[in-house]
Amino acid sequence: MSEKNHRVSRRQFLTYTLTGVGGFMAAGMLAPMVRMALDPALEAAGDSEFVSVGLSEDEVSEEPQRVDFSIELDDGWYSSEQSRSAWVLREGNEILALSPICTHLGCTVNWGTNEENPEEFFCPCHFGRFERDGTNIPGTPPTRPLDVYEVEVRDGMIYLGQINQRG
Repeated sequence: MSEKNHRVSRRQFLTYTLTGVGGFMAAGMLAPMVRMALDPALEAAGDSEFVSVGLSEDEVSEEPQRVDFSIELDDGWYSSEQSRSAWVLREGNEILALSPICTHLGCTVNWGTNEENPEEFFCPCHFGRFERDGTNIPGTPPTRPLDVYEVEVRDGMIYLGQINQRG
């Protein structure tokens, strides 16, 4: 074969060279950005962490007690501390920790603040009511029970995990 058939013009050589170098540079710039965007999604999901609420097992009674605690949240590359609350009570031999967030519109429920029904959780936003165990009372706005925290007892102290939806 002759060399005439395989010659590359200067213009073609420049086009090929610049396209190759540009593509290499673009790949070098995009690779870290793609890695950064996908890194949190590729991380292995850890087990839910339990947080001490500073309440001992002996202090828990059948009367709901409000406990405030904080958890550390990792959102991608940002770590922050978030305040949380729970209503902790003993139901038989079990310890129950209820979320104070109303399942109707997300307002905060309180125990015993309704004068007409002092032995219930009450949501002042739309007069939602819940039984002592967090189940919603029929005929009131909430359509499902209060959410519950995972509860663990370690060395006599109460630890709460993630919130689970009921009903």
